[in-house]
Amino acid sequence: MAVRLEDYREVAPPGAVDFLYRLSERVKGTSMLNVNSTKYGGGVAEILHRLIPMLNEVGVQARWEVIQGADEFYACTKAFHNALQGTEQAITQKMLDAYVETNRENAKRLLLDANVMLIHDPQPAALIDYRTVGKWIWRCHIDASQPVRRVWNFIRQYVVKYDAAVFSLPRFAQRLPISQFLVYPSIDPLSDKNRDLTEAEVDAHLGRLNVPRDKPILLQVSRFDRFKDPVGVIRAYRLVKKHNDCRLVLAGGGAADDPEGKAVLAEVQAAAGEDPDIHALELPPDAHLAINALQRAATIVLQKSTKEGFGLTVAEAMWKGKPVIGGAAGGITAQIIYDVTGYTVNSVEGAAFRIRHLLNNPDVREKMGQDAKEYVRQSFLITRHLRDYLTLMYAVVNSG
Repeated sequence: MAVRLEDYREVAPPGAVDFLYRLSERVKGTSMLNVNSTKYGGGVAEILHRLIPMLNEVGVQARWEVIQGADEFYACTKAFHNALQGTEQAITQKMLDAYVETNRENAKRLLLDANVMLIHDPQPAALIDYRTVGKWIWRCHIDASQPVRRVWNFIRQYVVKYDAAVFSLPRFAQRLPISQFLVYPSIDPLSDKNRDLTEAEVDAHLGRLNVPRDKPILLQVSRFDRFKDPVGVIRAYRLVKKHNDCRLVLAGGGAADDPEGKAVLAEVQAAAGEDPDIHALELPPDAHLAINALQRAATIVLQKSTKEGFGLTVAEAMWKGKPVIGGAAGGITAQIIYDVTGYTVNSVEGAAFRIRHLLNNPDVREKMGQDAKEYVRQSFLITRHLRDYLTLMYAVVNSG
């Protein structure tokens, strides 16, 4: 059954739904096209799957298209992603040519005719060269604060042609001659990944995954990506295991536009070795209920990223009432209030110390989980995201 805006009254902050109805009157009838690089896998696709129907419900004519390309295009854009987060990459002229040509081919295929064009991340950024109508906004979900400069300069030549740019945190942004906006990503509390589950449902999903609930579960949910530091999580678990009996679950998969996932999974499996209490689960992109169940069964959730865009798995876990230990990177620091909803750490040893502290203090763990859920309700639900996009549309459409 389709979820309606009215269904969020019970989970969103008081007055949020009524405010959305009033705000939507300002942009009713406006057309909006979102373009990104994958329909499944990753936070951007998850958000769009939920936001597009909500935008249409309040009167915005919203569509979503996906840019298509060959392997060389995705190799190039993955290198862009890493370089924008500060890691030097080998990007050849042939790769850049494939990027430009892929955008040109997609511009001919896609109907780029909305009042507001919201173009997500570097993959489709060059579509701006084929602009004919509307206001164009570049939505960057990446921490671009300290990029490899030559790669940023290549992307920047397209970004400066947009009417505005949107970043997830102020420090992610770069100096640009266009308007810039801040929009946090969000989670949908009524989606399969976040809705309430019974204990029987949780047990059934964990049974299918062969994850027993016989001891405390440490969990990290993320793509198998080196920036997520899954091998570092295994090292922290091994330090904890010397003192506290527990189980580690690393649950993830790949996104369609990420060619490195298989190699990182192999590294994780090698680091895990024959330990029966380490579970490296390769999940399909639609394993939302399984992830929900794992997060609800977990004692402590980790997101030990060394680089991060926003890291919505933190908000997902907090919504289930779990304290989170995360790397001091990207949007994790906006979601975790230190010593209130969890802890940020900078090392394997720091992660192990905080894990042991929470395992040994269940009352602290419980209070942190309660505070974490309320913080997500106020700041990171999809109703707030819808409000921000409606406000963005109004501001951009009515700008000079």
